[in-house]
Amino acid sequence: MTNRTQEIYQTNRKLLHHLSISYQQWQHEPILDFATDERIAQQLGWTGTHSKSLFLKKKGGGFALFLTDKDSRLDKTQLKQLLGKRTSICSNDEMMEEIGCLPGAVCPFGLPEDITLVVDSHLFTLEEILYTPGLPEWTFAISGADLHLLLTTIPNHVIEAKKGEA
Repeated sequence: MTNRTQEIYQTNRKLLHHLSISYQQWQHEPILDFATDERIAQQLGWTGTHSKSLFLKKKGGGFALFLTDKDSRLDKTQLKQLLGKRTSICSNDEMMEEIGCLPGAVCPFGLPEDITLVVDSHLFTLEEILYTPGLPEWTFAISGADLHLLLTTIPNHVIEAKKGEA
């Protein structure tokens, strides 16, 4: 655990408490890949939708994060239309340097303000979304409606993408 991941975790807790967002939390062995995520989900009886956060580098400079469900794929052409630039997935080293998250445990909240978030708006319709709040040994669950509320309060530029737009 790094100081940055601990900071992201605390930022998430503060945001949820400040907004009076109801959430569930679980502590477990670190989750750094989908296989471990699925195994722990089965062990703990999770029924929510697992989120996926892809950290992207924009051509010509800057970064973005694409937030969707774990089964959705990234459409680079449509993402380029939304961001106005081509993107590529960052290397693990560059991602850790830029945002402090560990590979497999990227958190969409508590990021530097200059990082644009592209969010699959389908997530807003879900009953429960699971995400890692910076520390890979924790999982939080919030409703899709509360995800939408949370995104309106963060300083990052947020772009909502309809299914099939990113």
